[in-house]
Amino acid sequence: MSEIVISTPVIANLEQLFLKHNLTKKTVVLFDENTKELFGKEILTALEKQDFKWVELVIPARETSKSFRTAYRLYGELIKAEVDRSWNLLAVGGGVVGDLGGYVAASYYRGIPVIQFPTTLLAMTDSSIGGKVAINHSQGKNLIGFFHMPELVMIDPSYLKSLPEREVYAGMAEVVKYGFIADKQFLNYVNRHFKDIIAIQEPCITEAIRQSAMIKSDVVEQDFREQSGLRATLNFGHTFAHGFEKLADYRHIRHGEAVAIGMICALHLSETLGKISRNELQEGLAVLKKFKFRRGLVRKRFKDIPAETILESMHSDKKKVDKQLRYVLLEGLGKAYLHPEPLDNRIVIKAIEAAKLSVQA
Repeated sequence: MSEIVISTPVIANLEQLFLKHNLTKKTVVLFDENTKELFGKEILTALEKQDFKWVELVIPARETSKSFRTAYRLYGELIKAEVDRSWNLLAVGGGVVGDLGGYVAASYYRGIPVIQFPTTLLAMTDSSIGGKVAINHSQGKNLIGFFHMPELVMIDPSYLKSLPEREVYAGMAEVVKYGFIADKQFLNYVNRHFKDIIAIQEPCITEAIRQSAMIKSDVVEQDFREQSGLRATLNFGHTFAHGFEKLADYRHIRHGEAVAIGMICALHLSETLGKISRNELQEGLAVLKKFKFRRGLVRKRFKDIPAETILESMHSDKKKVDKQLRYVLLEGLGKAYLHPEPLDNRIVIKAIEAAKLSVQA
């Protein structure tokens, strides 16, 4: 598994970390426009002081950058800069930069090393860890990609102070997810310290990142290519979420916001099937009710959409098998499983309708 380094300032040790992992000091630094403005000078100055050779690439800070068109442009810039297999790629940003950077690294010259440098809570706790990298297609998200494990994941929690509150809440969805799927004690910790984590207060924020990263890393190590069904449990709430994201054209709802609503649906589906008790449902919903959504988002992107339309959109999920959706459910708080057989659409629709009544607008 990749080493995950959590420290402040993490860039102070770039040279030692690269040498430790047999990485050359020739790196392609991929930013989006936001991370370039916020952290570009600091990171490039650190590279210069530590005698790195680098090529800088910048992409638009939007989900549509995860496209073959953008990747093709980056390939051209790498070829022009005479980047070869002796180089590596440092992806600085959120999930878009991490996914696109990983995809480019996995395919350029048949694969060069990638180092993930996540700058959002969602990326620090989820997308930068585990080696799944991809670009989107008009018919679905993350449909074209690779398993390409990062050589190193570098996390600096202080970078989160630059995030808008909406982005912090979006990342918090993944943190809460780990408690639901694997560790009831961690779920309780997050519930108790929710406000401190959202406020990026130490030591709670670093502990939340550390525990989340440890849980994901452990799951990935046991089922890297998602063959046993264990890694699939990381997608708790995501089958619903991908439907919401597609209906929002991947622009009007953050991934974490969609996951938070998706987990509410998955909790109701788990309870409908008798896998969790009514008390467990209410306990889980109490955590998710702490999420703050932008005014009107829940209504426009969930409550006002017919359940049948949501279910139809969910069928774009790349994780379906033989055209059947696969649902990650709970058989207790802190214990997720991949439901082994297809579910009747009427049961899923019932769960979505129940979720509409319990989610806060």
